[in-house]
Amino acid sequence: MWDCPDFLDLPERSQKPRDRGLTHALDKGLPVAALESLLAQTSYLVDILKVGWGISYIDPTVKHRVAVCDAANVTVCLGGTLLEIAAAQGRVTELCRWAEEIGVHAIEVSNGLERLDSDAKTALVRSLSADFMVLAETGAKDGHTPVVTENWLTEMAADLEAGASWVIAEGRESGTVGLYDEDGAVRKELVSAIAERVPLDKVIFEAPRKDQQAWFVQHLGPNTSLGNIATSDVITLETLRLGLRADTAAALALR
Repeated sequence: MWDCPDFLDLPERSQKPRDRGLTHALDKGLPVAALESLLAQTSYLVDILKVGWGISYIDPTVKHRVAVCDAANVTVCLGGTLLEIAAAQGRVTELCRWAEEIGVHAIEVSNGLERLDSDAKTALVRSLSADFMVLAETGAKDGHTPVVTENWLTEMAADLEAGASWVIAEGRESGTVGLYDEDGAVRKELVSAIAERVPLDKVIFEAPRKDQQAWFVQHLGPNTSLGNIATSDVITLETLRLGLRADTAAALALR
């Protein structure tokens, strides 16, 4: 950890290794040299780096990528779409064997493609959690699928009971589905219900946009776990968490 100045009164932030206030960043195939530079600056901020979608499967540098993250104490997670395709093809065992070979310790279990029923998803979470850290995502990637709050709560509870380390509330890279309407506005009733019924230290809210990140920081606090953060936004998210940006300064640093 670098010698950070301490002359300002700012919100207290949890430190790594942490179980709340996680920053879950989305790696869209960042070149390894760029990843090394990013983590040289921000490894103390990044808890989980998700290699998005099926990128890891076709990335010839993936093993090096994982090693760089391991050295920086950042957990690499495979994207849920890759697992969903493997499950549809009956190749989950092969995926797990490969993940272990390249040094990956975390897997996202999602149903964004809506090919799994609830029992099959729960079974995957239970099976994989015996050997991996499981991040279980709730919500479809299709923006036309109705968002039913009670269904989300039931699914999150089942995933945690089955052994998931965290549950992820879907927002996609676009920030226009799941937690958000098509314009990117937060579905406040859904978030309120999740906050009331699911332990917040077990929830990662996908929030790819600055306005969404600021909303969560203002309403649920700076130690809310946020996901699908662009690698270029890791350090700017931290300024939002600390009230060092105009969007949250009034609520956190100017009280």
